[in-house]
Amino acid sequence: MSGGLFDIPSDLQNTYWGLVGMHLRLALVPVVGGLLLALPISQLCVLMRWLYPPVLWVTTILYAIPSLAFFVVLIDYTGQSELTVMIPLGIYSLVVFVPAIVDGVRSVPQETLDAATAMGLGPVRRYFQVQLPIAAPAIIAGLRVATVSSISLVSVGMLIGNQGGLGNLLNDGMIYHQPRLVWLSVIGTAVLAILADAFLVLVRVLVTPWMPRGNRKPRPVDEPEPEPEPRPEPAAAALEDSVR
Repeated sequence: MSGGLFDIPSDLQNTYWGLVGMHLRLALVPVVGGLLLALPISQLCVLMRWLYPPVLWVTTILYAIPSLAFFVVLIDYTGQSELTVMIPLGIYSLVVFVPAIVDGVRSVPQETLDAATAMGLGPVRRYFQVQLPIAAPAIIAGLRVATVSSISLVSVGMLIGNQGGLGNLLNDGMIYHQPRLVWLSVIGTAVLAILADAFLVLVRVLVTPWMPRGNRKPRPVDEPEPEPEPRPEPAAAALEDSVR
């Protein structure tokens, strides 16, 4: 190992940027899988309200299980592989996605659903073209939490054989007494989380143009407040888009 900033021990069998790519793969694939699994579960909870409390209870219990305990159970079936790390992270994301989607879909006004039905939209089209777009701010908020949490938890995978992305650097830094490796791991993980969160904020701005942006300039005290410009309601905007 030479003295370069991004030089890492040969036992990792990877470059620094290769570990960054592994870290993102291990973090983002479970989040996408958790979101795809949470969508039908959440819709069932919306349609059958009695189902929501037990589903929420189960996801909370699963979230409380330590990741190491998941690894011990899964390692006999999936071995020391990336899948052993991804499965617990995908399960953990459900505790964020299910409430976010359920609350977002339930926030759609009933008159909007009635108008969509009157326009000929069936249950499936109404769900994807009206309910989900209106629930997008809540879903993206949950996606931000799940993504940042997943990026931070990937490092635990270093305990099952170099499956922790940047967490592998943390492990080697402690083994070889190299603070540089520890800082590369910690700072790299933090930067990935910040960049991922900033990207999702940009996505929210693009997919929810009706949301307020919070960029109003301060107004002098003696200046009368101008008349607010008419802003389309989220429900109306989503309904108009679905008809187009």
